[in-house]
Amino acid sequence: MTASHLAARSRHWFARRAEPPAKQAQFDRKLTPWLFVAPQLLIVAIFFYWPSVQAVTSSFYLEDPFGFGASFVGLDNYRDALGSAEYRQIAGFTAFFAATVTALALGLGLLLAVKADAVLRGAGAYKTALISVYAIAPPVVGLIGMMLFDMHIGPFTRAAALIGWDLKVGIDYWDTAIALITVAVWKQIPYNFIFFLSGLQAVPAAVREAALIDAISGWRRFRDVTLPLLAPTAFFLLVINITYALFDTFGIIDVMVKDKPANNPVTLVYKVYLDGFKGNDIGGSSAQSVILMIVVATLTLAQFRLIERRVHYG
Repeated sequence: MTASHLAARSRHWFARRAEPPAKQAQFDRKLTPWLFVAPQLLIVAIFFYWPSVQAVTSSFYLEDPFGFGASFVGLDNYRDALGSAEYRQIAGFTAFFAATVTALALGLGLLLAVKADAVLRGAGAYKTALISVYAIAPPVVGLIGMMLFDMHIGPFTRAAALIGWDLKVGIDYWDTAIALITVAVWKQIPYNFIFFLSGLQAVPAAVREAALIDAISGWRRFRDVTLPLLAPTAFFLLVINITYALFDTFGIIDVMVKDKPANNPVTLVYKVYLDGFKGNDIGGSSAQSVILMIVVATLTLAQFRLIERRVHYG
């Protein structure tokens, strides 16, 4: 063996010694890891999969609200829902509501994160003031929004009156829609702000310095350098915000629309609640929940198939 071969083998041996050992969990029995995840799997099965199976089953029946009997009606509940003009109108408003809330919440959250990232003095107080809203429960946010848009004492109503806008939240359809969108966006901005700010602070200093050399314009630096690095965060927030607009705004809508005239805008998830718990139409509301579940699953799959391909991880 020549000296060069010996030196090469020595370098290879030391390089292998320097590599950190791979961490690998070892279990004596194959059943052990399943026992660790069993509690979580049980919770998922009880609170997610079982209700889903029950909803699908109930959607094919006309059920007595007190549980005294059920009649199989096949796809009649689905036909009634999809053939209803009211249901189609609510579906259209839900799409508009979800798109508007998602776009505004993401855009404003990103804008505030960029501004907060540039703050040098008082940054802690500035960030805390923006994040604190997220700690408020949705029903409380709805109550605050109802007070802000109150027809008699609401500051937003008075501000609208200064420009000749007679804001009638709870009576006028689109005035109520604007109030719902405003409050829903206000509630979600802090969540987006937290993630966008974390993403901005994770951008390496070397990349920022290189961007300063290559592009004088701040907008060009943000568009060509910062925004592509935020793409994974933005995609994650896109999925979360659509889910929030479709489901988590239930508490806000319930507080702001409850006990108001019947011509106010509502979303599909609130329509399920109205028909199931107030209208006692268990089968019809189950069919609506299944339709909503299919729509959300299809939308999420489309996002991962079409949008995630443009996201660069690394």
